[in-house]
Amino acid sequence: MVLKILCVGDVVGAPGRRVLARGLRSLTSQHRIDCNIVNVENTASGSGLNANLYDKLINSGVQLMTMGDHVFRRRDLIPVMERSDCLVRPANLAPEAPGREFAIYQTGSGHRVAVVSLLGRLYMRVQADCPYRAINRVLAAIPDDVHAIVVDMHAEATSEKIAMGWHLDGRVSVVFGTHTHVPTADECILPKGTAYITDVGMTGPYDSVLGRDKRRVLGTLLSSVPSSFDVASGDPRLCGIVVEVDSETGRALSIQRVRFDDDGAVESR
Repeated sequence: MVLKILCVGDVVGAPGRRVLARGLRSLTSQHRIDCNIVNVENTASGSGLNANLYDKLINSGVQLMTMGDHVFRRRDLIPVMERSDCLVRPANLAPEAPGREFAIYQTGSGHRVAVVSLLGRLYMRVQADCPYRAINRVLAAIPDDVHAIVVDMHAEATSEKIAMGWHLDGRVSVVFGTHTHVPTADECILPKGTAYITDVGMTGPYDSVLGRDKRRVLGTLLSSVPSSFDVASGDPRLCGIVVEVDSETGRALSIQRVRFDDDGAVESR
C-alpha cells in the first residue's frame, strides 16, 4: 500500500494558524493524505507553543507535531509535552529534558507513522548533543511494526541538513528540513529510498522577513537600534511536501512541494 504523508513547515503566529487550518483540510482532501506532520515551534506569537494553542492545533486536524529551538520558550507547554502522544521535542537535547523523542500515529488503514525531531548545532543558540548519534539511538528504539519514519531536521546550516539526509538514506522514509522559513527546490529521492528536502518553508505571512514585520526588521538593520520583531500579517501561505511511501518497504516513491495560499489557491510542484 502507498502511504501519503504531508509535512508542513514552521507555523508562524496567528496568520500561520489560520492558513494551516484551511490548508490542512484542502490538501488532505486533494492528495488523500494518510498522516500529517507539522512543525509548530513558532505558533505562539512567532516563538514557541503554549497549551491553549496545542489544543487548537489538535482541533484543526494536526496529527503529529514537531518542535525546534523554541521548544521550552512557553513553560506552560511542559506538562503538555509530558502527557502528549503526538508532540515531540528534539531528540538530541539532554536526556533529562521533558517530552517525547518520537511519536507514532496510526492511520485509518492501520499503518503506523513515526516522527522524530532533531536540532542542528551550527549557528543555533540551544545547546544540543550530536544529532547523528541521537538519531541512531532513537531509531533503535522505534518499534519494528512502524511502516514509515519521518525526521524533521530543524537547523540553520544547509550542510547539516544535507549531511543528515545522507546519514539516514535507506534508514528512514523522509528527512525534511525546517527553521530557515524559505522553501528550497532540492526535493529528491536519495539513492536508497529516502525522500529529502533541505527546507519546506514556513506556514505564515510571506509579506515579511521570515514571518516578521519587514518595517521593524529594516528599521533595526538601518539604525542599529533593537526593536521587537512583531509577526507580520500579509500573504499567508502553507508550505510543505507530500511524500508517497511504500508501506511494505518504508521507501519513498515520490516527493512534491505543495503550497496553499490564503485565497484557497493550491500549487504543487
